[in-house]
Amino acid sequence: MAETLKKLDELVALCKRRGFIFQSSDIYGGLASCYDYGPLGVELKRNVKNQWWKTVVQMRDDMVGLDCSILMHPMVWKASGHVDKFADLIAECKKCNTRTRVDHLKGAEGEETTHHSHAEVSENNLVSKICPNCGARGQFTKPMPFKLMFETQMGANAEDSMTLYLRPETAQGIFANFRNVLDTTRIKVPFGIAQMGKSFRNEVTTKAFIFRTREFEQMEIEFFCKPGTDEQWYEHWKEQRLNWYTDLGIRPENLRLRKHEDDELAHYAKGCVDIEYKFPFGQGDWQELEGIANRTDYDLRQHQRGMRSMTKWFEAKRDTLKTPLLGEDEEYQKGPLSYFDDEAKERYIPYVIEPSAGADRGTLAFLVDAYAEEEVRGEKRSVLRFDPRLAPIKVGVFPLVKKEGMPEKAHAIYNDLRKGFPCFYDEKGAVGRRYRRQDEAGTPFCVTVDGQTSEDNTVTVRERDSMDQIRINSDQVVHYLREKLQM
Repeated sequence: MAETLKKLDELVALCKRRGFIFQSSDIYGGLASCYDYGPLGVELKRNVKNQWWKTVVQMRDDMVGLDCSILMHPMVWKASGHVDKFADLIAECKKCNTRTRVDHLKGAEGEETTHHSHAEVSENNLVSKICPNCGARGQFTKPMPFKLMFETQMGANAEDSMTLYLRPETAQGIFANFRNVLDTTRIKVPFGIAQMGKSFRNEVTTKAFIFRTREFEQMEIEFFCKPGTDEQWYEHWKEQRLNWYTDLGIRPENLRLRKHEDDELAHYAKGCVDIEYKFPFGQGDWQELEGIANRTDYDLRQHQRGMRSMTKWFEAKRDTLKTPLLGEDEEYQKGPLSYFDDEAKERYIPYVIEPSAGADRGTLAFLVDAYAEEEVRGEKRSVLRFDPRLAPIKVGVFPLVKKEGMPEKAHAIYNDLRKGFPCFYDEKGAVGRRYRRQDEAGTPFCVTVDGQTSEDNTVTVRERDSMDQIRINSDQVVHYLREKLQM
């Protein structure tokens, strides 16, 4: 009987052992909260992203793609509110001097957690909170803001340089290109723009392997719709995105939707839900996998204000902190980021529904959900039961022994198979050990050439989950696996 993952440490060890994920700069002792994807990990993450792109872009007529620059004009982040507001409240434990995000502090077991706005949080709100490092209760300093954006400089010298930011999200690049997409395509509202790419946040607290890091990859959609239809599309995307995870193999009992309460909604949001996954943190902890927000028309209106404020930016000598953001024009609904509906003969600024997923968190969730341990003939077997669409390697090919023409025949089958599938050839060690290595890599099928192959041209095909084996003619292997893998 297979057992689900109980501790994240088991998965971390497997990821390093099999080449999924390594600590960044490992030979120098590592860099905290930064990770490198190894040979298997990069394929797994690429498959996650490819399935997302196929589902939300290639299979829909109402979606287009975009790939925006990481470095953007600083006024983008002024208009979006990130320059002035993008910060976490942190508090320092007076006993151990550890700094922790206020919204991550917990009270005693069973104690209700209350959400507060930045303006409301004080030392008094923290009297019942417990330090996650030393366990001290209520020993915190006054909360203070901690800026989350990484700054960099662009320019030939210090005098001429301009402060830029590594983008903390991919969404603003989509809003900045809204007009470009409208002008260069035939697409009409309702429609969406999808993007995948790196984002960077100077997180106060990172945790749980690749769950929360300072450099991460997002998969985001901004879906533009007519005001008044936003609730319909909000419900549509909640259903679509939840179904995407279950279709790729995540067990429904490990997923849930959590609605944000009014006091935890972002300032731009009319509503928001999180798709949460039950990660193996502690005894099992529900954590955000993807957020789906109704952003109203906030962002497009803000960027129209930002466009009107460029003169003020130059007057402030390109200092975004000192640049006042001008108010809205009285006819803002007719501004450059508005939309004209040819059929209804009306102009408006679209509302936006935003499904925003983390590629790294998604990869971690698929790893966790696929992990299983079971006893086989008195030995422990660790296996990753990936959906074949996500598996980094689709087929392993082995000669039973390195003699009697078996390697040559196995190589011929391997070269034929890899034209259509990611494959792996292995002739080292006992065949049972090779099976176990592929089980840990999540490989759905293994093909073995043995002594009988030379007699009747048949090979053994072994299935990962059941470990059942069948013999088929070697000439039929490609066709057989293509049907099984649905490729």
